[in-house]
Amino acid sequence: MAFFPPRDLLVVLPFLVLLLPLYIYLRYSRSAKANPSLPTEWPLVGMLPSLVANLHNLFDYATALLAASGNSFEARGPPMSGLRFFVTCDPDNVRHIFINNFANYPKGEEFASFFDVMGDSFFNADGESWRRQRARVQHVMSNPRLLAFMAACCRGKVEKGLLPILDRMASAGAPFDLQRLLTRFAFDVTAMAVFGVDTCRLSIDMPPLDVANAMDAVMEVGFFRHTVPVSCWKLMRSLRIGPERKLAAAQRLLRRFVAEMIQKRRAAGGACKATGDEQGGVPPADIVSSYINDPEYVDEDGNPREFMYATFINYMVAGRDTVGTALSWLFFNLTEHPRVVARIREELEPIASSKAGGGGMVVFDPEETKPLVYLQAALFESMRLYPPGPIERKATLADDVLPSGHTVRAGDNILIPVYSMGRMASVWGKDSGEYRPERWVTEDGKLRHVPAHRFMPFNAGPRLCLGKDISVLQMKSVAAAVAWNFDLEVVAGHAVEPKVSIVMQIKNGLMVKVKKR
Repeated sequence: MAFFPPRDLLVVLPFLVLLLPLYIYLRYSRSAKANPSLPTEWPLVGMLPSLVANLHNLFDYATALLAASGNSFEARGPPMSGLRFFVTCDPDNVRHIFINNFANYPKGEEFASFFDVMGDSFFNADGESWRRQRARVQHVMSNPRLLAFMAACCRGKVEKGLLPILDRMASAGAPFDLQRLLTRFAFDVTAMAVFGVDTCRLSIDMPPLDVANAMDAVMEVGFFRHTVPVSCWKLMRSLRIGPERKLAAAQRLLRRFVAEMIQKRRAAGGACKATGDEQGGVPPADIVSSYINDPEYVDEDGNPREFMYATFINYMVAGRDTVGTALSWLFFNLTEHPRVVARIREELEPIASSKAGGGGMVVFDPEETKPLVYLQAALFESMRLYPPGPIERKATLADDVLPSGHTVRAGDNILIPVYSMGRMASVWGKDSGEYRPERWVTEDGKLRHVPAHRFMPFNAGPRLCLGKDISVLQMKSVAAAVAWNFDLEVVAGHAVEPKVSIVMQIKNGLMVKVKKR
């Protein structure tokens, strides 16, 4: 066998070192041409370089890849890293995964580990535990007293909190972050529904938002955990460094908040001992009353168990994030489309006229906005383009063939970019990137039905959001009050773009100026 003598090897080695990267580049760039729509898969690191390079713009990057590859592709990280995902926004695949073969696609243990602060609550749960918890949530959320209480809380917070602050901002004429204001609003309204306690974060003096910031941290670090190998973030957690240190502090703060809220609820008059009409008691007017005396959730001394902490952090995140984030994007879209605002005001005119008198601002009850079609179309169109939850994740229990013809194997992870689905021309037409509420209105003026597996902001199938209807009513009443009483304008030069996280807030906030009509 021929070989280089040691002396000659010293001469040749530098050339080999220089040629090796060139060889790898040529080999893999040629192989990538077989499917030019996908990023190059490099040895040792897989597609990770492309992911890292586009992390700041991940949602739009994924949308472009999906559009170029026929709505589905496989993304692979370094070998043995576990970063391998089948990515799809094909509505037929989504219907199969979320509805037709639902049992084969749980959230999975790995997903639950990303959001361990929510423990075994319904956000993470699968199987029988999830079915049992969902049945209870459905029972709670169908309570007429609770729904009436939630509507009243929303109206009161709009009338006595949001509108007066906007009026003050209009008088001052200074720019402010509307997203931050709506976060305070959503936090208060959610806490009132969940605990029966007004946290008063929406007020003129703008108290600290520590708990809301802790919720943001949970979502941000949860997203970070999706993008690195499990062993990496677990090591960081054990060492308490990086994002994991931030998450640990957030988890402690959220637990303290839940404990304080339960204590305040009890001090305010105790809890309703009945958990439903079937027990002969008065139905509870807040969510915590349905859990506070249940031995599964509290111990013998009445102290919350881990399950209760997880469940109520889950409730707070679910309520606050949907309302606050969706409203922020809706108002951004309205500032960009004055004609839509004009149409909304035309629809509100008959209701507002009946409330005229006294020269004060007009407040709309949630039930009054229920039949307003164009207002809901404007909201849904905004959520199509900017869904509060921009991505869904599923695990695979058994090998399966999807309607698109792709094969997924047991243990595979599946990502469904909800953001991308809302922007696919193959799903929504050539104008899919435009904000056009009219697409939701039929020729006879009714709200067009779009199946949940095409419009995913509220999930689909058995996991369809149980709070959808009341959340929509709340958001419509807020949008109606603001749009009727004020003109909004985004501050010139302010960049509005999505934040890359599990909850798609506006990255730099929504800086606006407001004028009273």
